[in-house]
Amino acid sequence: MIVRSKPNLIGILTSLKGSIAKTIAWRALMVTLLASVIVLVEMSHPSYFSKVSATPFTLLGLSLSIFMSFRNNACYDRWYEARKAWGDLLTEIRCMTRETQVIKDEDERHSILSNLCGFAHALNAKLRKENELAASGAWLNPLPKDNAGDLCGGILMQVGQQCSTLAESGAINEWRYTLMANHLTGMTHIQATCERIKNTPLPFPYTLLLHRTIYLFCILLPFAMAQPLGWLTPIFTAIVSYTFFGLDAIADELEDPFGRDEHQLPTDALVRIIERDVLAAQGATHLPPLLEPVDFVLN
Repeated sequence: MIVRSKPNLIGILTSLKGSIAKTIAWRALMVTLLASVIVLVEMSHPSYFSKVSATPFTLLGLSLSIFMSFRNNACYDRWYEARKAWGDLLTEIRCMTRETQVIKDEDERHSILSNLCGFAHALNAKLRKENELAASGAWLNPLPKDNAGDLCGGILMQVGQQCSTLAESGAINEWRYTLMANHLTGMTHIQATCERIKNTPLPFPYTLLLHRTIYLFCILLPFAMAQPLGWLTPIFTAIVSYTFFGLDAIADELEDPFGRDEHQLPTDALVRIIERDVLAAQGATHLPPLLEPVDFVLN
């Protein structure tokens, strides 16, 4: 995720970090070169363009803008819902940390807290299709059984069993156990929400239709502008293609918020916050530092 203050006018015009321009540069350049070729053809054979009207492009551009707005809003909703889910995970783990203060057995309490931190690491790795056990193994104590390939679910089951054992032994009362069980249920909901976002992309026909329409619009637009604008056509074509290709590329990145691209969620930084909370609750005096943006990018 890009973290930086609002740039001034010069920064707006020159900043590349956080800009989508690098991603779409070759597409915008190809369309601009095509527009230049079309202008050359129009100058050599103006009769070919005498009946070309800009009216269809006005209507198509308006429809395309509305459709892109719908898709970008849908992709941003996915990104923001994922961010809220991770915020809720931070809340649930902090609440569990507070509830475990009544546990007199420090080893058992540390085990529960470490498992919760391991859950955050495992969920982060799962959403990025990385090795869950490698990411969380150092925190898990004891190592839970793999719940039908769902290590995250296995960790929560392990913590639930630990809490149940404490309730049965009288180490925590029934009311406290109910609160802790509710927090574990909340974490299960968070896992399910993140998995739903990860595994259910936007319907492919929407994306395919939008990609095709954008390319057709940007390729055909110079035919309508060549005669009235002349050599200004490549400039306006570059501006239009930058806008449409850029919005399309941003939506592609926001659709899956759990990757490592510049504009996706900084889940590593959120996991580090959970680590610090857990270690502080366990009495550690030297906490790992918060992750800071590197060249304006926070992971």
